Parts: sequence; C-alpha cells; structure tokens
Amino acid sequence: MKITGFEVFPVLPRWQFLKIETDEGLCGWGEPVVEGRAHTVKAAVEELSYYFMGKDPANIEDLWQTFYRGGFYRGGPEVMSAIAGIDQALWDIKGKALNTPIYNLLGGKCRDRLKVYCWIGGDRPSDIAAEVLKKQREGYSAVKMNASEEMHYIDSFKKIDAVLSRARAIREAVGMNMEFAIDFHGRIHKSMAKALAKELEPYHPMFIEEPVLSENIEALRDIANATSTPIATGERMFSRWDFKKILTEGYVDIIQPDLSHAGGISECRKIAAMAEAFDVAVAPHCPLGPVALAACTQLDMCTPNAFIQEQSMGIHYNQGGDLLDYLEDASPFRYKDGFIDPPTGAGLGVRVDEAKIHKMAEAGHNWKNPVWRNYDGTIAEW
Repeated sequence: MKITGFEVFPVLPRWQFLKIETDEGLCGWGEPVVEGRAHTVKAAVEELSYYFMGKDPANIEDLWQTFYRGGFYRGGPEVMSAIAGIDQALWDIKGKALNTPIYNLLGGKCRDRLKVYCWIGGDRPSDIAAEVLKKQREGYSAVKMNASEEMHYIDSFKKIDAVLSRARAIREAVGMNMEFAIDFHGRIHKSMAKALAKELEPYHPMFIEEPVLSENIEALRDIANATSTPIATGERMFSRWDFKKILTEGYVDIIQPDLSHAGGISECRKIAAMAEAFDVAVAPHCPLGPVALAACTQLDMCTPNAFIQEQSMGIHYNQGGDLLDYLEDASPFRYKDGFIDPPTGAGLGVRVDEAKIHKMAEAGHNWKNPVWRNYDGTIAEW
C-alpha cells in the first residue's frame, strides 16, 4: 500500500481535518490544528508531505521518526500538530486495513468505559449553578470551568473571591455528587495562582489545570506546596522531552497531552507510559473536533492511567459547528451516565461526513483567540 494523496480542510468553528489517501482505496483522517494558527499548520502538513507521499502508511513509527528527526529544527506547536494529524490518519488507515479499532493494535483495551467531562461557564464564567445543574440532568458527573478572566501579576483579592463564589455555588447546587475542575488557563501568575489554589481547597475541586504557563513550570513547586488539590498541566507541551521535566520534578498529578498537538497517538502513547512510571494520571486535552476526540478515545481505552476525557460538545468556542456536526454517525459519542464506551468501528471508529467537510472548507475559518488587556493597558494572558 502506498500513500497517493492528501487534502487539508479548515472548517468552523476552529478545526482542521486531514484526509490521507492510498492506492488501495483506504483513506485515513486526522485533525492537525493549532487553535489560531490553522493556516500555519496546514503549511507544515504540506511541508511534511515530502516525507510521506508514495510511502507505505503501515510504517507509522518510521514515518514519525522521519517527520521529527529528519529536520534539523524540530518541535514546537505547529510542527508537532502537523505530525499529530498525520499520525492519527496513518493509524486510522492501519486500523481500517486490519478491520479493528486502533486500541487493539496498542495492546487491547484495559477498561470497559471511561468518564468524560464537559465545559461550563465560558471565558468569563457566570450563572454557574444553573449550568452545572443542567449538565447533571444531562447525565454528566464531571464538569470544568475557567477560573477567571484576566488577572495581573498581583491583582485584587476580589478576583479570587469571584472564583471562590463560583466554586461555592457548585457545591451548594450539587454537593459532592458532581466533580468539578478549575482551569486557570495559564492566565494567573505565580503569586495569585498560589493564593487561589490554597483558597479553593475547601471546595475539593477534582483538579486545578494549568495554574501557571508551561514556560513557568518551575513555579509549580511553590503551588504544589501550597495545596493538596491535584495539579494538571500539559496542553501546551508537545513531546516526551517537554513532559520529561515535569514528570521528573514531581509537582504534577495529572498530565494533559493533546493528541492533535503532541505528536498524535504514537507520541502520546509514549508520554502516557512515561507518566505511569511516575504514578501520574492522564486526562487528554481535547477541546477540538470529532477526529481528535476519536484519537483520544482510542488511546484512553488502552491506557491504564487515563482517568477522564475532555470533550467539546457544547463548549463556548463551538460557534458555527459542534462536535457531532461533521459525522455521518454520532453513536460513538453517545455518552451513557457521563461515560463513553470503547469504540467498535475500525481505525478511529468514526465516519466523517466528507460532503459536509468539503462544503464547510470552502469558506474555512480564520479563528483567533481574544487579545485581553489588564486594567492598566498591559497585555493579559488569555
């Protein structure tokens, strides 16, 4: 079997799909994108096509190593996201060729189901109690919300109080019958993050996410010493070598590799195995589309230290398209009591609506994240 062609499709709301074709009629799908840099990732896929066109798609590891090590300059979000999408598509082809889900090619499933969580609150959270009750009625047992809007290096304690009031509202609404995580989103600097992490403890969040930016990872030591709440991070880390430092230093409890950013199924499988050796849990990051979530689900099913899966159905970013809109069959993502079952279809286990993808790609998108400023006019983290 040889690879004969590929197409890249930027589609609303902020996603990008990749189709890789073969001379035997099988095709594979991937989701290579960096939110806000889709066109750059598309160009990176086109650059990398030099290494995969005409090659046997079954040789996934050799192709991956060529993509990564074949260039003198390597890594970074755009290149690793391009590799990720190609890798997903190659695994999809292999699974289809062998008529089996990808997890069966990675040792087989190690679980019967996996918990999923959904988003509430948006970028500037409000009316949290009503939202969490709605999600509970829909069957979810876990949610996540952003902690705060913009916050300066040292800011008013009123902003911390606002976060605490939302955490309190969740506990008053659902008690301990629902888990909630709080995403600091790298918006909060070390001093304020340390204070907030400590103050949140009485509300027992499932975890706090990205309490500081990944480039300030040394600050996790002080935050970990200030709280007993599990700390999660990793959505802005792109390879084993990025995760090596946080695992060896021992200040995180959960890693969150993104299978559309961190080298795909192949690399995230290795990252998860590294984490298991350090007694660290895995919760793959996935605020993206159905192909990315399908890749996550395949990895989750054969990864013993995976404990929960993010998914984007109804997330505030999904303007103009939602998780199920690009699928011919939505059944793989029909959650039962807040859990997802192992997929049974071959490859990634999803059938995309190719006609709709082509139609939506005609308009494409140029999504950019907001640019926020602090009260004094300085740029704030989003």
